[in-house]
Parts: sequence; structure tokens; C-alpha cells
Amino acid sequence: MPTYVALLRGINVGGHNRVRMADLRALLEGLGYADVRTLLQSGNAVFTAPTRSAASVSGAVATAIRAELDMDVDVVVRTGAELAVVLAHDPFDGRATDDSRYLVAFLAKGPPASWLSNIDRESYAPEEVAVVAKHIYLWLPHGVQDSRLARTVTDKKLGGTSTMRNRRTVEKLAEMAGA
Repeated sequence: MPTYVALLRGINVGGHNRVRMADLRALLEGLGYADVRTLLQSGNAVFTAPTRSAASVSGAVATAIRAELDMDVDVVVRTGAELAVVLAHDPFDGRATDDSRYLVAFLAKGPPASWLSNIDRESYAPEEVAVVAKHIYLWLPHGVQDSRLARTVTDKKLGGTSTMRNRRTVEKLAEMAGA
């Protein structure tokens, strides 16, 4: 069975959409997924599933959360192998020196070409951005809180669902997924 990583967006942030990780694990096990583990309190889960499609896993998890927890939560899913590729194709490897300020946005679909072409990279310096497939890498040396560049990564501007994780979290999830 393939290993999947589910990234839930917008749970346990600022007291909204509270989900206990024990409840999330139980929900995933109820879907027939095995070896379910969670990381942190922000909606990161690693598990194996008999299905061969990350899209079907994403839909099943979102539907179950809606039905069982009465929450409308976006879910982006990657396989363990896909997470390994995210780390292997790191465009800022070596330059990004603080993993908590180095983010990866996971997108349900690739960003429109116009999104990146509309970004004047020089005006955001020293912040940097790179797009690789369905991932946006953001190096924010002064942090995300006041980052103008991070504010450009919105579902509306990207035309679909996205959720961000810092590099340290991505590495830990990849490790948990055996990637």
C-alpha cells in the first residue's frame, strides 16, 4: 500500500477549526487507512491507504471531516515519494539558513503562469520565490509575519487550494513517510 501525507489547511489556527489529533487519527483509521500517525497539532497526517490516487484520498478525507466533524477543511495530499521529490528539488538549498522561515506551499494544482510572471522578484528582495510543479518555495529571511511575498500565495490568486509548511515540518513528514 502506498504511503500518503495529508496536509489539512486551517485547522487549530487561532482557536478556529479545532481538531484533536486523536480524532483525526480515528477518522483516518475509519476510512480504512493504516499506520496512521500525526505530526504537530496543525493537521499533518501520514498513513498507508489501499487506493492508488492521492486525489481520491484527498476527497475522501475532506468528505469524512465534513461529515464527522462538521468542518469544511481543504486537504492537500502527497505520496511519500512526492515529498522526497519536494526536498530533492529544493531551489534554495544552502541559501535558506533558517528552516522556520523557509516555507513550501503545497498546491492542489500548479499555479497559473501569470501568478509567477506578475511577481517582480527584485521588489520583494531579500525574500525569494521559486515554483517547481505544484509547489511554491518561499525563502523569507525576516519571517512570514510581515512578508509581502507570502501574502501573494492565496487561493484566489493561485486559482486553487494551497497550504504551507515550513521546511523542518516537510523534512519530518518525509521521514515519517519513509521518503
